[in-house]
Amino acid sequence: MPFSDRHLGPNPTAIQEMLGELGYESIDALIADTVPRSIRNEDLPGIDHAVSEHGLVQRLRAIAAKNRTFRSYIGMGYYDTLTPAVIARNVFENPGWYTQYTPYQAEISQGRLEALLNFQTVVIDLTGLPLANASLLDEGTAAAEAMALSLNQAEAGRNVFLVDKGCHPQTIAVVETRARPLAVDVRVVDPQEEPFDTSVFGTLFAYPATDGEVTDLRSAIRRAHDAGAKVTLTSDLLALTLLTPPGEMGADIAVGSSQRFGVPLGLGGPHAAYFAARADLRRGIPGRIIGVSRDAAGNRALRMALQTREQHIRRERATSNICTAQVLLAVMASMYAVYHGPEGLRSIAARIHDLTRTLATGLRRSGHEVLTRHFFDTLRVRPTAPGAEEVLRRASRSHINLRDFGDGTLGMSLDETVEPEDLATLLQLFRREETEEVSDSDLLCESVGPEGPDSLFEEVRRKSPFLEHPVFNRYHSETEMLRYIHRLAGRDLSLCTSMIPLGSCTMKLNATTEMVALSWPEFSHIHPFSPRDQVLGYLEIIQKLEQWLAAISGLPAVSVQPNSGAQGEYAGLLIVRAYHESREERHRNVCLIPSSAHGTNPASARMAGMKVVVVGCDDQGNIDIHDLRTKAALHGDRLAALMITYPSTHGVFEEHVQEVCDTIHQYGGQVYLDGANLNAQVGICRPGDYGADVCHINLHKTFSIPHGGGGPGVGPICVAEHLAPFLPSHPIISTSDSEQAIGPVASASWGSASILLISWAYIALLGREGIRQASEVAILNANYMVHRLEAHFDVLYRGLAGRVAHEFILDLRPFRKSAGITDEDVAKRLMDYGFHAPTVSFPVPGTIMVEPTESESRDELDRFCDALILIRAEIQQVEDGLSDRDNNPLKNAPHTAAAVVTDDWSHPYTREQAAFPASWTREDKFWPSVRRVDNAFGDRNLVCACPSVESYTETEG
Repeated sequence: MPFSDRHLGPNPTAIQEMLGELGYESIDALIADTVPRSIRNEDLPGIDHAVSEHGLVQRLRAIAAKNRTFRSYIGMGYYDTLTPAVIARNVFENPGWYTQYTPYQAEISQGRLEALLNFQTVVIDLTGLPLANASLLDEGTAAAEAMALSLNQAEAGRNVFLVDKGCHPQTIAVVETRARPLAVDVRVVDPQEEPFDTSVFGTLFAYPATDGEVTDLRSAIRRAHDAGAKVTLTSDLLALTLLTPPGEMGADIAVGSSQRFGVPLGLGGPHAAYFAARADLRRGIPGRIIGVSRDAAGNRALRMALQTREQHIRRERATSNICTAQVLLAVMASMYAVYHGPEGLRSIAARIHDLTRTLATGLRRSGHEVLTRHFFDTLRVRPTAPGAEEVLRRASRSHINLRDFGDGTLGMSLDETVEPEDLATLLQLFRREETEEVSDSDLLCESVGPEGPDSLFEEVRRKSPFLEHPVFNRYHSETEMLRYIHRLAGRDLSLCTSMIPLGSCTMKLNATTEMVALSWPEFSHIHPFSPRDQVLGYLEIIQKLEQWLAAISGLPAVSVQPNSGAQGEYAGLLIVRAYHESREERHRNVCLIPSSAHGTNPASARMAGMKVVVVGCDDQGNIDIHDLRTKAALHGDRLAALMITYPSTHGVFEEHVQEVCDTIHQYGGQVYLDGANLNAQVGICRPGDYGADVCHINLHKTFSIPHGGGGPGVGPICVAEHLAPFLPSHPIISTSDSEQAIGPVASASWGSASILLISWAYIALLGREGIRQASEVAILNANYMVHRLEAHFDVLYRGLAGRVAHEFILDLRPFRKSAGITDEDVAKRLMDYGFHAPTVSFPVPGTIMVEPTESESRDELDRFCDALILIRAEIQQVEDGLSDRDNNPLKNAPHTAAAVVTDDWSHPYTREQAAFPASWTREDKFWPSVRRVDNAFGDRNLVCACPSVESYTETEG
């Protein structure tokens, strides 16, 4: 059976029956009524024909063999690590964890919310700061967000951001990229020597530094604070088990990566960064914060808090465009901390430090100069004889990677995988004569006295406890850990349970065959800064994927570096900005954005230094072409870009999309296309053909990378030929030969490289015919659902022929007036039927947006439609006065098992109606683990770490 038959939900018979119900004889006829003729393609050159699943695995084996897995001591924020098998098998490789959606529906997300609360607790305890978010994309992004937060807190007129020269070079480069459009002056300095003045609004200090040096930063922090500047420290979480926490040193913010907490290298990602801050900065912390609240019964319940969707609410006034996180990887890191506990983590760190001391001693005895005086796990060494070049040659022959600083010095960073025999191998590389053996005495570490090599370590040695909560001190046997992981997974609704019909989010099949290679060591154990000749397999995957994405988008140049959709937006707008600057048109800074746009669009434009001008929509939900023309003409030579989503955020293929693009080009602007809805276009039409100049693609939507509970994501950008010279570069492993390239937008050259394997496999398995068929069936499934539901609900927007694209909006606003029922009530009641709600109140408040994807069978589509129809009947009961307006199954949803078996049942409807509202719920019931969550209480009483039950008392506010 071809893979396309596995990927597509409806079988050929069901497809014909569904088409028949819609009045069509063929799928081509449906597409003709849905997609404007002027933009349709009949063929998709450049895409290979499909391969079988078995054939794909064989091909991947051959490609993986082209990667060479050297033993890496490069460091620079990336380390080899030991992923506990119980976590690798039951989290990383478990669809119950990796197919979850972002926890916007908290009642059916309590498992991952607890894991993320654990992650925040780890960060809070180790950094010594009271607040932390649920992860960011990578360390460079986190550092850039810290700069932005510091800038937003600063007095007018301050524009200097000081960066420690000891920060990792990729972190410095990402900060510099982010600073340019904000007119921030980034200065790379020595924090111990730099004077601070009133022009400085913030600093970024390294602790430890990229060369391993551990410095007592208290004096520098005090001087920065005296000058009115905010202080951010980049810190290694494992090192902080032994070092004084940044918060105790006086830092305002701490950022870094949790990668070495059990997350594989994967050529650079995905990995979960962390961000912690002082309590008074709580409203400015980017991304998601998981907070503790209570449910309708007063029981502990978790949910996303505060600024979770800040970019949707504030839009062009948003301070960050962060829309996603690295949830799956944060969960892995949190489980690593739970499994090892405080003593285990401290033991791992102490062992690494002791091995590093032993290596330093052996190098000194051999006559080499160890430049790093005070260290945790990293040494910078100036070899005497042999010199650095010869040591590097020997290392390469031994399949070892060292860091070359380029000035005759070398770096070595040790990790938890290092054994004593590895030290002997390293010391052998530095012997005057290569054949000279390393003796046991060479592996003895000298004692540390007052003048010892790391004596200052005592001045910054950690004295405060951490991870004292019971969750980090209980699950240390594999049996207990296994049960804990599965207990949490059982509290979450994932694609293992039912369809997740989220408009704009495309929760489709994440096929096992597409995922299988991620665990192979040939892909997972590769350092992101390995030389190119060691990653030829990865480069083959990346280059082929870029070629395919270019063919699919109709835009010839591609970068896979952006590691989220929002980062793709940002990178695309930076490219537009750079293009205008190259033409001496720096004054072009106006970005037109339709009122229906995703909130990250205006937020990204603002971050790129552009002024947002909103374009209205007409009564049919399309861009108001008259308003567009008026505003394009008004801003004329200042017009930089238009950002549009196609099909529209309202789920319609707008007929005049080419006219929209032509209007922008007429005034010298560029058209940016948000690829969130590409799942309706692949193989049918191409953005480059109808006028887009740049397009980002959400690989975690259209191209089958799992959402992982809210991340990882990848947002490659495809650009027209005239924009190709501006694609992102990277300071370590170059990805561009152009002098006009913008700086990096991610810490690693190819972003979250390891999960590119999934999208490569998706396209290879479906092939030229299959990817078009996937788009066609996605459109068919959506229109079939509209056909079933339109007699019961108002469908808000349709195209000229009455058809929708791959998603549609149901208008629930009339029910607020007729029955007091809201979109939230319908969303929570769907949980009782075993479903995740569609997208709620976006893009139109009071509505739900449904996207079935092509992977759901007709039976599943019917089951979901049946649930909505039954819910509509329940609303009718309220409208007719047969059900209480305030005490009914919708208002009290969701119903937990505990709620329906309680002795105190005070509702006028039956327990059976509450718990088993449809026949299928008797066969396979998914029970929400908490009742409706009180969000307001949680925001008034913000708790974002693991607290004791006794601490949940309401305060005034």
